[in-house]
Amino acid sequence: MSGAVLQVEGLGKAFREYRMEWQRMLGWFGSQQKPKSESWVLRNIGFKVSAGESVGIVGQNGAGKSTLLKLVTGTLRPTEGSIRVAGRIAAILELGMGFNPDLTGRQNARYTAGLMGMSPDQIDAVIPAVEEFAEIGAYFDEPIRTYSSGMQMRVAFSVVTAVRPEILIVDEALSVGDAYFSHKSIARIRQFREEGTTLLFVSHDAGAIQSLCDRAILLDRGRLLMDGAPHGVMDYYNALIAERENATVEVHDLGAGAMQTISGTREAVVESISLFNGKGEPVEFVNVGDAVEMRIRAAIHGDIPRLVLGYMIKDHLGQAVFGTNTYHTRQMLEHLRDGQIVEYRIAFPMNFGPGSYSISTALCSSDTHLVNNYEWRDLALVFTVANQNRDFFVGNAWVPPRIEVLQR
Repeated sequence: MSGAVLQVEGLGKAFREYRMEWQRMLGWFGSQQKPKSESWVLRNIGFKVSAGESVGIVGQNGAGKSTLLKLVTGTLRPTEGSIRVAGRIAAILELGMGFNPDLTGRQNARYTAGLMGMSPDQIDAVIPAVEEFAEIGAYFDEPIRTYSSGMQMRVAFSVVTAVRPEILIVDEALSVGDAYFSHKSIARIRQFREEGTTLLFVSHDAGAIQSLCDRAILLDRGRLLMDGAPHGVMDYYNALIAERENATVEVHDLGAGAMQTISGTREAVVESISLFNGKGEPVEFVNVGDAVEMRIRAAIHGDIPRLVLGYMIKDHLGQAVFGTNTYHTRQMLEHLRDGQIVEYRIAFPMNFGPGSYSISTALCSSDTHLVNNYEWRDLALVFTVANQNRDFFVGNAWVPPRIEVLQR
């Protein structure tokens, strides 16, 4: 496998319906039986994952993400293609999958650990740690049917990650339950990554994909559409979701590995965007805490009933730092005509930590670019924040405190 712990080649999965059940059974033994109908949910999927790499898998509902993970773990058999895995896989595919509702959390944890290949002595050794990490108290000895979905996820995640696996697969499970346990789970995943675990992670949370993953794969209608840097893939994914009314998605290579995604119907477009300091001078480097003004010039290329400008400031990982739009600030424009020019001037203090940031813009008709997406532009502007004269601090936000120290 030339250094890869997972290699997928020409993978496809079809769900077939036969007129008679014996035809399906003959198909298991290689006999060619023509199905009554077949539905391909994955086709021609191919990629490699190296040891210690973290790969996010994204796509709309029905894209084939969960099916792909079930094929990788062996829960489903492929219709075509091959999967080669090197190393022990631990997976959370569906909430409570494999749990017996009439058994207690402790009994289900022991049973799951056994299915993972642990010996009775190993199970005895890890169960106290599972109980401690799950933090469900006396419920650990109550039947699973009395659990909330969040409690089931706590037990499932705790037992699957009781021993660090070579490959960890998580399919949206962390979206269930409370924020506290989600943060705790993410911390354990980060620890595993640092120790060399390979991660396959399905999530609709762009922040989680961009902060946890080295790479992302975009599936669309059963096909592999894009494989690359997480921020670029997520930007393309967002543009794909926004694509409506014959809109087109464009991807531009800006150099140095940066990919810009633009989508929309183009009735309104951003012609220019710049950042200015307090003296009215254009700047690319800004001091922490300084006042700046962002100027956005939009051109109208068709009569539109309403226009909303939205913008999002992102850090170097593509994670959202701040965003808003003129719908929420109650500054929508009505009945614009072809040929008009609109200029927005947005003043704010640069209360961000040192680093590189980008701004994405959206021109639409309401509070979301998913409706009448005139233009959605990623990496519309890139700028750098530097700490030139503030006290040292760490983090993405500059919130200078007033500290009182009382000594008695």
